[in-house]
Amino acid sequence: MSERPFHVLFLCTGNSARSILAEQLINHWGRGRFRGFSAGSYPKGAVHPIALELLEHMKLPTEGLRSKSWDEFAAPGAPALDFVFTVCDNAAGEVCPVWPGQPVTAHWGVEDPAAAQGSATDQWLAFRKAFKELENRIKVFTSLPIRSLERSKLQQHVDEIGSLGSESPA
Repeated sequence: MSERPFHVLFLCTGNSARSILAEQLINHWGRGRFRGFSAGSYPKGAVHPIALELLEHMKLPTEGLRSKSWDEFAAPGAPALDFVFTVCDNAAGEVCPVWPGQPVTAHWGVEDPAAAQGSATDQWLAFRKAFKELENRIKVFTSLPIRSLERSKLQQHVDEIGSLGSESPA
């Protein structure tokens, strides 16, 4: 009998860049053991074009990605969440909805690439940096023996992962 994949929700304010990248990264690196979702407290209504370009460049799917409210995941009929990670500083300080089932939560703050100023190259580099930081954290997270860890130890691990920088080995 196969167990359902772990459901992981990545939250940010606008749900246009970091949380979108994280959603696709966990779907890729989770290799069917994880199912990623993303949402925002104040969704922008569109995925940032550089986020989409970067995902395509990295050969990750972009079909169906959209900027959406976290209310969708707190409503009846929403997927049961196992993990909820905030990936930006704004969402970390906001009052989040009460998630049914008491998922494990942590803050994995990443600098907002959508706020990058400068040339098109500078903006691309900011997105690439955020992507790499999220990818490193997600690789570590997906390698954890989640089903065999007690909740307090699992919480400790996900909190530690949130402090990993973009140069951390994965």
